[in-house]
Amino acid sequence: MIDGLMATNKVYAEGKVISELVFSHEMYGEGFYNFKIEIPRLSNTSDILPVTVSERLMVAVDLSIGKMISVEGQLRSYNKFVEGSNRLILTVFARDIKNLEEISKSPNQIFIDGYICKPPIYRTTPFGREITDLLVAVNRPYNKSDYIPAIAWGRNAKFSSNLEVGTHIKLWGRIQSREYEKKVSEENIIKRVAYEVSISKMECCDKDEKESVEEIEGTEETDEIDE
Repeated sequence: MIDGLMATNKVYAEGKVISELVFSHEMYGEGFYNFKIEIPRLSNTSDILPVTVSERLMVAVDLSIGKMISVEGQLRSYNKFVEGSNRLILTVFARDIKNLEEISKSPNQIFIDGYICKPPIYRTTPFGREITDLLVAVNRPYNKSDYIPAIAWGRNAKFSSNLEVGTHIKLWGRIQSREYEKKVSEENIIKRVAYEVSISKMECCDKDEKESVEEIEGTEETDEIDE
């Protein structure tokens, strides 16, 4: 995770392969495949994350179901037309992938350096916890950007709730998956999975608001959010 392409968007994840490889797309003669990994949390639950990997990285690694792997890469986003509307799809784009004997104590890490691209939404959960929803644009080469949802808690929530669109921020945390139910009609409720960055530390890089806030307590307990 040291090359220039990954300076603003770095993911390191360790987990167990839990799905078969499914062909995704081909670009310039290079095939890409999707699969999912299960990453343990400290709270004895797990995050299920999608991974996209090139066929060129697959030759030296066993991606059979049940195998333990590490993935270094980036959290990428793209729009997909689903159920009559565009949805933001997130995936961990692998740049290096290896087999492991066991999972470490820090199996889920992300760093992003980007800009707030939507007004922050401050709210409280049914259990009274303060949270702020953020959408961060992270630049990558060829005039492209990834749009990454993130959740700030506690002091981070209060701090980030007043930041303006365009504010330059750096975030550290983990990628979490969260199941929720969406009511599409009076009789039809569908289950979906959301992916977002649960922030443990954030830094505002603008000169007039430069501040660093770290919120360690409670970052694991994030399943209580309503949609």
